[in-house]
Amino acid sequence: MSLHDAASTDLPANVHLVFSRRADMLTTALLRGFMSHRKNTDIRRTHLFNGRYENIYLTSEHIPQITDLLDQACDHASRILGIDDLQAGCWFNHMPPGAVTTPHSHDDDDELLSAVFYVSVPPDSGQLIIHADNNPYSITPQQGLFVFFAPDVVHEVSENASATDRLSIGINFGRRQRADF
Repeated sequence: MSLHDAASTDLPANVHLVFSRRADMLTTALLRGFMSHRKNTDIRRTHLFNGRYENIYLTSEHIPQITDLLDQACDHASRILGIDDLQAGCWFNHMPPGAVTTPHSHDDDDELLSAVFYVSVPPDSGQLIIHADNNPYSITPQQGLFVFFAPDVVHEVSENASATDRLSIGINFGRRQRADF
């Protein structure tokens, strides 16, 4: 289901908002899995800013429902890009009260599309701000929402002004790697 008509502001044509078809089940399982594994010492973490790792890498071995999330995300990304052989990688972004995510893009490698999926979004926990066409576009996150955008689009998250943690999952899409025989 597209949300362009529900957006509070007009968004650039290359930004796509889509709700998960199994949002309640998926967000519950992802949140529960994240909470049970987030302090494991063997979890890879990157992007340390202001005392917080912005990227926490849990896999389907930790949380089996990540496979369902990535399958859904790849289905939507395939329709957006018109490409069938996509694969996706993901990471969790845990934002406690007062946290922000600084402006950045995802065009480091061969990404074709990027997305964020919202797992737990308390009121006033920050806006996704996408910088496109020399303008900032603010998107209010909602639990179960995917936001797809080009990997070279600069984006950030405003301060989590709530008293509760916020949890999202960043996703990058590329062509599926084929084994040479």
